Amino acid sequence: MLLQQDGRMTNLKLAEAVHLSPTATLERVRRLTAEGYVLGYRAVLNPQKLGAGLLVFVEVLLDRTTPGILDDFRRAVGDRQEVMECHLVAGGFDYLLKLRAADMADYREVAGRVLWKLPGVRETRTYAVMEEVKNSAAIHLDI
Repeated sequence: MLLQQDGRMTNLKLAEAVHLSPTATLERVRRLTAEGYVLGYRAVLNPQKLGAGLLVFVEVLLDRTTPGILDDFRRAVGDRQEVMECHLVAGGFDYLLKLRAADMADYREVAGRVLWKLPGVRETRTYAVMEEVKNSAAIHLDI
């Protein structure tokens, strides 16, 4: 939990917080990383300062959902840096995408250049975020 809040926390500070020796703490963090519990560390950037203030979610409905089409779509989305997240979902559409753009005009350009040209796309629905109420990548741990 502490590393989710501050991935740059020193091993000494973490050891003090969890009441273990620095050596034992370092070994636990290494083991958690080796076993795939800790996937990595990254900086969280300010989208406003970087000209990406508009957050949008896009529902994507494909023409059909055959394994070949799903693979083609997945591969194409994986190559597009404009798409921050892509999730295959159950329900009334096939994929939910998360993107950022400078503004609505910039998003419209990205939609025409990228989204509507992805393989198998029949229809999209865009939801522009008016207010980001909560944004967290932390996983709740009941420990």
